[in-house]
Amino acid sequence: MNPIARWFPALAAVFALAWIGMVGMRSTRGPEQVMPIGRIAALPVSSGGRTKPLDTFARSTLLRLSGRQTYEADGAQRSATEWILELWTRPDVAADRRVFRVDHPDVRSLLALTDATRTRFSWKEIEPKLDEVVRQAQMASQISRKQQDPFQRQISDLYGKLAEYADVQVLRAPYMVAPLDPGEQWVPITSSDPHAQEVLGRRSAKSLQTILAGYARGDADATTRAVDAYEAELARALPSEKSAGSLEVVFNRFEPFYQASILYVVAFLAGCFGLLAAQISPNRWRPALWRSALALIAIAFIVQTAGLGARIYLQGRPPVTNLYSSAVFIGWACVPLALIGEWYARLGFFSAAASLIGFASLVVAHNLSSSGDTMEMMQAVLDSNFWLATHVVVVTIGYSATFLAGFLAIFYAVGGVFTRFLQGEAMKALPRMIYGVVCFAAITSFVGTVLGGIWADQSWGRFWGWDPKENGAALIVLWNLLILHARWGGMIRDRGVAALAIGGNIVTAWSWFGTNMLGVGLHSYGFMDSAVFALLAFCIVQLVLVGVAMVPAARWRSLAAA
Repeated sequence: MNPIARWFPALAAVFALAWIGMVGMRSTRGPEQVMPIGRIAALPVSSGGRTKPLDTFARSTLLRLSGRQTYEADGAQRSATEWILELWTRPDVAADRRVFRVDHPDVRSLLALTDATRTRFSWKEIEPKLDEVVRQAQMASQISRKQQDPFQRQISDLYGKLAEYADVQVLRAPYMVAPLDPGEQWVPITSSDPHAQEVLGRRSAKSLQTILAGYARGDADATTRAVDAYEAELARALPSEKSAGSLEVVFNRFEPFYQASILYVVAFLAGCFGLLAAQISPNRWRPALWRSALALIAIAFIVQTAGLGARIYLQGRPPVTNLYSSAVFIGWACVPLALIGEWYARLGFFSAAASLIGFASLVVAHNLSSSGDTMEMMQAVLDSNFWLATHVVVVTIGYSATFLAGFLAIFYAVGGVFTRFLQGEAMKALPRMIYGVVCFAAITSFVGTVLGGIWADQSWGRFWGWDPKENGAALIVLWNLLILHARWGGMIRDRGVAALAIGGNIVTAWSWFGTNMLGVGLHSYGFMDSAVFALLAFCIVQLVLVGVAMVPAARWRSLAAA
């Protein structure tokens, strides 16, 4: 190996660790500000059925309104906590902030928003047409969500955003008054509360009023003293909520899944360059680049694992509780499976598949987080840590393994048809690895589906009800078994296994997302309708790749070269 290339893996690991360490230090310290914004951000509030730091509530609210977790003020990007404090203490200034995203041209025309160069507008720009928004939203509410056209959906969404903005402005949300004394509960500070005077007399409410008054005056010393006193009260009455809030603020700032996605992209590029180098000088750069990719994947996996661990601690739940966490977990579970395969095969394709799936799943998770808080209250039917840790985790591992087999098959088909990479041992080993992953996927998906039936029997009194989600899980099992039986029966060989494994991506995507778009059945608590076109595009691409895998062997460039 080239002496310079020998140091590549170590250098890649050092730079990745240094970068992660730098981001982590910034996340722990927070931005340097005169006002104690970071400490105010960590104060616990209650919203959506759980206790969370003010930072999380502010981020979730601003994300729903504008699609971002920051806002622009005086030419600079400011945090969501600064926005919500400004909304409470200087509402006239906050009304000029462009925090409402409006995309549909007809909605803009209705609101007389003539600036076509931007998509975000302020409360003052929308307020003159508020009565018209209410009227149009009421008309749209008479039509079911599925039957609404894009204009009606966006006007309904805008009405909901404006109502949420108003609730937050008058402190109806979140519930900020903490239960510091026995018999108290989380309540909001709002003049419309029939027990307003009683609420305002609580120690927590007085402390919060002092903090907000100091912030409104711009008095950093008074605000800091008020935060000190309130934190001392929280430490005595709600120590676990206070410590969890501080951890969640660091988690929000660090964004472990975003950092891991960047590392996965760099690792994928390193793996691709390694494949190219293999054609130029197999023994010079290829080993160094592939080892660099493995080092980056390992660090990304550690960062992603830390993020999953933080979510488990903060929620007190197993890793998979909703669609967002399932996307994170699917990518996470693929990585060790791929690294084990890479350890035995040493082909580079497993590391490429691991990095690609890791990045793609985190991108999916990022898009699923647009609704706000990703650690929301559990549905009552899902409120069982035992079954979440068994059925949900095992069946999600089955998803992961099926996707891994499908992506390995994509590398096999595309690399075999269009390149000369797959020659010699690689041409023989990769199909064996796909077959092995399919075997593992069949076992885990079957066991997970059976466990789901047992949970359904306990929850709903029947083992199987042909629910769309149940049918999707059964399809994954049957598809994996179809591949195995076709292979055992001699009906297909390497190319056939690859083609069917790519088809497994479609089946798994349907079970994972497609069933949630139907909005029917006992599993409809995860209903979503915003990814229909993305799912359709994914399925079309997979069908094209199935066609690539079915190209006659005589036209495979790798086979021709061999």
